[in-house]
Amino acid sequence: MKVLVVSDSHSGLSFMRRCAKELQPDVMIHLGDYFDDGQILHEDFPQIPFFQVPGNCDRWRVPDATPEILIQNIGGVEIYMTHGHLHGVKNNTGKLIAAARVSKCDAVLYGHTHRPDCYQDESGLWVLNPGTCGYYGGSAGLMEIADGRIIDCRIIREEDLSGNV
Repeated sequence: MKVLVVSDSHSGLSFMRRCAKELQPDVMIHLGDYFDDGQILHEDFPQIPFFQVPGNCDRWRVPDATPEILIQNIGGVEIYMTHGHLHGVKNNTGKLIAAARVSKCDAVLYGHTHRPDCYQDESGLWVLNPGTCGYYGGSAGLMEIADGRIIDCRIIREEDLSGNV
């Protein structure tokens, strides 16, 4: 199962659309900034299950009751999703990682910094920031899940979309 993770689109739709078209994910996740971009992505690919959280720029773009943190089981993997601004990720990811561990998640996904990052920490928790799909040529995250575990997690850039992914 392939999971496409995008964030911080800021009205730059072309890279995330291209990722969805070329990677043909089984699930898509948009981590905010701009929430309506995620809705457009979902409308473009309605057959693909879709999850989304708002970012700090989405205050007036979403209904008040929209959760800013979402924990979802995808393919047997518990995933903690948030934009990151509530956890102060521009300073460090300590609070975010602690929240994901307390929630007993296997992966934590966040955005907000516009800097892609992907690693598995010493406890086995996968930490993924897909960067920004709307600026700097674009970046996204791709997780692969099989048999209830993450078997691969990486950053995707423009040059990766030549059919070799």
